[in-house]
This record gives sequence, structure tokens and C-alpha cells, in this order.
Amino acid sequence: MNFKVIFTMLTLIVAGQCMAQQQAQFTQYLYNMLPLNPAYAGSQESMSVTALAREQWTGIDGAPSTQTLSIHSPLPNKNVGVGLTLINDKIGVTNQTSIFGAYSYQLRVNEKAKLSMGIQAGATFYNSDFASIDTEDPLFTRNIKETRPNFGFGLYYYSDKYFVGVSAPQLLEKPINGQDDSNQFSQARHYTAVGGYVFDINQSIKLKPTVLAKYVDGSPMQFDLSANAYFKEVIGLGLSWRSFDSFDVLAQLQLTDQLQLGYAYDFFTTTDLAKVNSGSHEIMVNYRFSFSKTDIISPRYF
Repeated sequence: MNFKVIFTMLTLIVAGQCMAQQQAQFTQYLYNMLPLNPAYAGSQESMSVTALAREQWTGIDGAPSTQTLSIHSPLPNKNVGVGLTLINDKIGVTNQTSIFGAYSYQLRVNEKAKLSMGIQAGATFYNSDFASIDTEDPLFTRNIKETRPNFGFGLYYYSDKYFVGVSAPQLLEKPINGQDDSNQFSQARHYTAVGGYVFDINQSIKLKPTVLAKYVDGSPMQFDLSANAYFKEVIGLGLSWRSFDSFDVLAQLQLTDQLQLGYAYDFFTTTDLAKVNSGSHEIMVNYRFSFSKTDIISPRYF
């Protein structure tokens, strides 16, 4: 059963018979937004480093496994932010490793809000070991090792209480291993929109509803709807729903002003894969650097 599921997934993704999301997805995207939108670079008052690991559909051999590291910071005395994103995404016999650099410029709209404009550029390295699959299907006759450069842009409007952003992190559409029509598939152009607001329920509790919309040409738009509650700016608990996919629970712990831990569990898969997997797990670590004793690191919820 596991081999049949993975073989079907590989066929759909690699042969291009459906236009699924090619970019890695995260339940804790609010704490890892640089891969979604380069305009997010430098949006916090200090250097921020986020490491995130996701194990999807545990119990299925060859299921997606993703690791990402993002670093971004404002430049001193300038309305400029820079960032770097590293992503390793593996599913079955296919591995994608991406590295992208980001640059943003912020304009102060009023005393509380800024508008950031960002661009990113980099490359994705594809490596598929199709020869290891025991099948006579001509789609899996040889391996793929290719490098594909790409670039993207984004806008991000934010304050301490709310944010909204739109982006196209992957603009170029190029064929991968396109020697003939039988084994050709292409990078797909992605579009995202995200927004949220932090409500003060009382002095101890805050509530943050958010929405993320993702679109790829040829496939239905996907939505992530979530709501997180924060208690005394130390503990965060939330629920999330991803259309066509899952229901999720989230938890965050602010250990210090600089160090935050997060965990998410996709506990109910709404697809047929629910029969053969035990959910998805995601762990996040964020650290915000303070290089001076006079630096003040305020709580951030996105």
C-alpha cells in the first residue's frame, strides 16, 4: 500500500499530470515568511534566524521531508533589509535544494506602519534518482540533475498589530529535463497573499487570526486559515485549517526575549492519504540577535 501511494505521488508530481504546489509548505508560515515573500526581509528590528523542520505524512515511506533556514536583518541606519533562505525538500527519490538571497526597501507610511518592497534571486538544484525505482514505466528511465535559476518579488505592509503581503516568489517557468514530451515538467509560477491582525482581548491575552492564500496556474486556490491566542506574551496556542489538506494545532513558547520555540501537528488529513499516515510534524526555532545592551527587542507575533 505504501509503495503504491508513493508511486502515484511521484507520477503526478514528476510527470506533471497535475499542477500541484511545487514549493514547500509550512503550517508555521507566520514565523517563516521570508521563503514566501522577500519583502519580509528586515521587517523586524534585529537580525532574526529561523530554522524549521517538517516531516509530512509520517508512516508513508518516501513522504515529504523539508528543512529550511532563513536569516534576515535590517541594515544599520538604512531603510533596507537583506535576507538569505536555504530550503531542502525531499519526496520519494526526488530532492530539491534551493538558495535565495533577498533585498527589501521600506517606506514609512505613518507613525505605525511601513510598506516594504522586496526582490529575491537564487537557484533550485534538482536531483531525482529515478533509476532506483523498480518499474518499466518510461517516465522513470533515467535520473535528473539540473539547476534552475529563478527570481521573485513581493510587497509587505505592516505595523506592530497587523500585516498584509502579496508576492510571486517564483516567476520563471522553465522545463525540467525537457528532452521529450513524455518526461517533461516545468517549474510553476506561484502567487501568495497573506494577512493578519493581533487583537488585545485583555492585558494578558491576545488573539491573532490570519489567512494565507496560494495559487498556481492550473490548480484551485489553496487557503490556510488560522487563529492563535497568546497568554502573557509567553505561550501561544492555535488551530489551523488548510483547504484540500488538513486540520492543524500549533503551539509556541517564548523562552526569552530572543528565543522562541514552535511546534505544529497536522492531526487530521482530509484527503485519502489519511488512511495510510499518522499526521505531519513541524518544529521551529527562532532566535533574534541583540548586538548592543541598548537594543530593545519587542514581542513579535509575525
